[in-house]
Amino acid sequence: MARKKKGRSISGWLVVDKPAGVTSTSVVGKVRWALDAKKAGHAGTLDPAATGVLAIALGEATKTVPFVTDAMKSYRFMVRLGAATDTDDAEGQVIETAEARPSDDQVEAALAAFRGQIEQVPPQYSAVKIEGERAYDIARGGEEMDLAARPLFVEELTLLARPDADHVELRMICGKGGYVRSIARDLGQALGCLGHVAWLRREWSGPFDAAQGISLEEVEKLARTPELDARLMPVEVALADLPELLLAPEGAVRLKNGNPGRVLSASAAPGDLCWGSFEGQPVAVGTYMGGELHPSRVFNL
Repeated sequence: MARKKKGRSISGWLVVDKPAGVTSTSVVGKVRWALDAKKAGHAGTLDPAATGVLAIALGEATKTVPFVTDAMKSYRFMVRLGAATDTDDAEGQVIETAEARPSDDQVEAALAAFRGQIEQVPPQYSAVKIEGERAYDIARGGEEMDLAARPLFVEELTLLARPDADHVELRMICGKGGYVRSIARDLGQALGCLGHVAWLRREWSGPFDAAQGISLEEVEKLARTPELDARLMPVEVALADLPELLLAPEGAVRLKNGNPGRVLSASAAPGDLCWGSFEGQPVAVGTYMGGELHPSRVFNL
């Protein structure tokens, strides 16, 4: 018999303003402990050295994680010019240097090639799986991999500041699967001066903003208190980009049992991915099929 998970059946989202120096997994563990939650996960890993929005899903909110990981995200970061590292960030070892330094106009011109639909090769030290093994584990073993390029949509890549000849501060708004370290690496190569990420901050991710974030110190201070519970955002926040359908009472019952349920009102077209609510609570996510919602995920709230 499977062991029953300890903790409360608590559901919702907590936005943590992740500090540098900790892993995303350790933040999830800390939040789960602080809220005494049975189940927790996060919507998009941040490297240990990175800071900013780490959205933690508790309980039934974990069923909505894909809708956040698929959403647009904003990153502000500093690129250190003149050196390449084996990790493409400041945590790694310098493997090559260059004397050239581009002008601001040259940087601006080079950024154009990284906007729109691009192809991006992940860093050697990344969570990409190679025959079931994480790339970073292979890289730590001293093996270099030929990683395949992956598509990425970059909505915005802007030069924010040039503190000195060795640094450029940028903002990138992109879709799912973006590696800021790859942008820094490839930009440095395009400019002929090499480059890596000096620091990185995720400003927002889908519906979650850094301004909503709670520090890890505050999580620890408020652990196991009603005050921390009050910081939770509802499950349906992650569904903001999907149309909401109001369900008939009998439709809500059918959906909770995994069956198609009747919809009272809809602002969607047949075939659209939507979520259905009853009495202010999310019941299911699924496909709207002319008067009914066909569920793919059902919430037990």
